Amino acid sequence: MRLFRKKNINDILNEVSLEQNEETKLKKVLTVKDLTSFGIAAIIGAGIFSTIGKSCYDGGPAVIFLFIFTAIACAFSALSYAEFSSRIPVSGSAYTYAYASFGELVAWIIGWDLLMEYAIGNIAVAISWSDYFTGFLSGFGIMFPTFFSMDYLTAYRGFQSGDVSSFAYNAWINAPQIFGIKIIADLPALAITFVITCLVYVGIKESRTASNLMVLLKLFVIVLIIIVGFFYVQPSNWNPFIPNGISGIMMGVSAVFFAYIGFDAISTTAEECQNPQRDLPKAMFYSLFICTILYVLIALVLTGIINFKELNVGDPLAFVFQKLNLNWFSGIVGISAIVAMSSVLLVFQLGQPRIWMSMSRDGLLPKKFSAIHPKYKTPHFSTIITGLFVAIPALFLNLTEVTDLTSIGTLFAFVLVNGGVLLLKKDENPQNRKFKIPYINGKIFFPVILFGIFLSVYFYNNDIIKNFFDITSFEILRAKIPMLIFLLVILFVIVVTFIKNLSLIPILGLTSCLYLMTELGIKNWERFFIWLAIGLVIYFTYGFKNSKLNNK
Repeated sequence: MRLFRKKNINDILNEVSLEQNEETKLKKVLTVKDLTSFGIAAIIGAGIFSTIGKSCYDGGPAVIFLFIFTAIACAFSALSYAEFSSRIPVSGSAYTYAYASFGELVAWIIGWDLLMEYAIGNIAVAISWSDYFTGFLSGFGIMFPTFFSMDYLTAYRGFQSGDVSSFAYNAWINAPQIFGIKIIADLPALAITFVITCLVYVGIKESRTASNLMVLLKLFVIVLIIIVGFFYVQPSNWNPFIPNGISGIMMGVSAVFFAYIGFDAISTTAEECQNPQRDLPKAMFYSLFICTILYVLIALVLTGIINFKELNVGDPLAFVFQKLNLNWFSGIVGISAIVAMSSVLLVFQLGQPRIWMSMSRDGLLPKKFSAIHPKYKTPHFSTIITGLFVAIPALFLNLTEVTDLTSIGTLFAFVLVNGGVLLLKKDENPQNRKFKIPYINGKIFFPVILFGIFLSVYFYNNDIIKNFFDITSFEILRAKIPMLIFLLVILFVIVVTFIKNLSLIPILGLTSCLYLMTELGIKNWERFFIWLAIGLVIYFTYGFKNSKLNNK
């Protein structure tokens, strides 16, 4: 049972208070406006400027339902995050919350998951930033060498395809060689990661100011895109509205949830907030509400201007206005995309070092990771390591390979945070709680909701149920493992809800996020569990014996 030893909430707060002095204390400078800005900065980036195109291509105009459903699932999770952040206003996010609810082993797992989630998420953003930046330069006749603005895997696959007209093929052919090895790397992705890491290293005030300015600019451009695009919308392009059914809509899950990591990023800055118990919950809901509306409107404008079948491109907003012969406006979109993705990088690079720091405080990582810079008051060593974790893989990895892993990591964190709220003692640390999830007994409502969903699926698309029972080969069975796990969890939750009278909202958050995980496919589950297995090896060889709880 030592694997599941927990930290009392009061102990967590007292430890942070005792460990901090003038040299190690983080600066408390963030207000609700700054936190909301961080949330918007994290959510509106590569998702709205890049991956939304593929989502529209898969789901058609009906992709707006995916954004709405994702927002609802996120709202349940945001409520759970809000209660945790109100009770435990310290850095660490879902890692710290899991330590107080599930215990040390699960806390390590979620902390290790968050490290992957943030690092890979920023790798994807850095790659997208590079694509937009080089595209912007090409508009001025500045052609950046393709072999220094593309990852190795994409170039190799382009060469293997034999398409001599593709950029990837030419990047491979023209790349310089050393000892017969092709030198292909995404240098712009490296450069932007270096710049952002330096900014985060210098301080939270500087990061806050930069984030606020970038968010104002990109919100102005996005609203302008919606207004201008509205005049070019042709309603006939919205017919058919659901061309590929529910399965087509859900194909965009990884691209959408990849963008919604912002809630976790906000909570990592708790120790730098002026009033975290009050402001963190507000900022989470403000940013979610604003971003969901913008995603829905942008999707409607994109699919209204041109047919959804043309939107499978990496820069859909710029592409649409080029089709309208508004090249000057396409240039504005390109600039705003560069700014937007820079702000996402900034927030993610802020979040990950603070998780390293929290894990180090608990003894699960070496003490160096929690070192605070005497002048800048930032976790400087963790910030440097975070920069290396992002910059080096961004040179070589492919965008498609990383977005799915980021989404499954985010969803896993949301599942555990929702589950953790159900395990919290109702009377623990009541004096600090300034937000509480409204209690609705799930005993009655949860089974009714599930039955309603089953009937809707049965009458609307009966093939989903038929296909589930179609097990004609090992590969088909293997592909259905995530759904089988989901159904087993549902049965378990129903039973426990009846016994314990569990609260409905965290249950809905847990089950909706777990369902979205099933849509990411078995390969992503396998890769994700390989990453967790690596983390468990590190925990049992270092973290378990060096944990502060082990030495009490």
